[in-house]
Amino acid sequence: MAAVQIPAGGTYLDTMKRDFTKVPVDAVKSNAISTSEFLEAAESLTTMFDLLGSVAFSPVKKDMLGNVEKIRKRYLAAPLESENLQDLVRNELKFGSHVATEGLVWLVRGLEFTCIALSQNVAKPTEELADSFRGAYGSTLKPHHSFLVKPVFSAAMSACPYRKDFYSKLGSDDAKVQEELSEYLAALEKIVGVLKEFLASKDAQWKK
Repeated sequence: MAAVQIPAGGTYLDTMKRDFTKVPVDAVKSNAISTSEFLEAAESLTTMFDLLGSVAFSPVKKDMLGNVEKIRKRYLAAPLESENLQDLVRNELKFGSHVATEGLVWLVRGLEFTCIALSQNVAKPTEELADSFRGAYGSTLKPHHSFLVKPVFSAAMSACPYRKDFYSKLGSDDAKVQEELSEYLAALEKIVGVLKEFLASKDAQWKK
């Protein structure tokens, strides 16, 4: 992978096609989350796994991008009924399918895993990434993974770089990196919270 060119005085977040601070959440419409912008932001987030510098994170990235594509396929098939994620789910379930809905469930789990790991790492300046990701995995994805998948993800946690090496890839101004990353993670946390609440509601259930 070619090295990403961070603009002078900027951070890695400036290179993303879209970040979660720029995903519209319509408070008037029960926190409806714009589908297109959300998918762009989710795709952009997966590029951060490249910064972790290990092929061990490839399955994590591949899994998240696969779920993005399931949601996008539904969005493209019924764009007018899928402008926000909540309507996309309601509309898909109404027609007896749940491929995109299940993809969203798994994508939200992956986003929460990443959000918790990085938020914890930002909050604890002496904690290494491996410990933060391991803790986040245990509380998000691990309970839903089979015994075949768990070792794959555990290997990725153990392959995390030292925190100083990771943060140096996010930008040369550490204070700015911490500030922008905190804003980014706060926006992501809000969106994950909205989606978790919605996906637990009766509107997002299908026969299993």
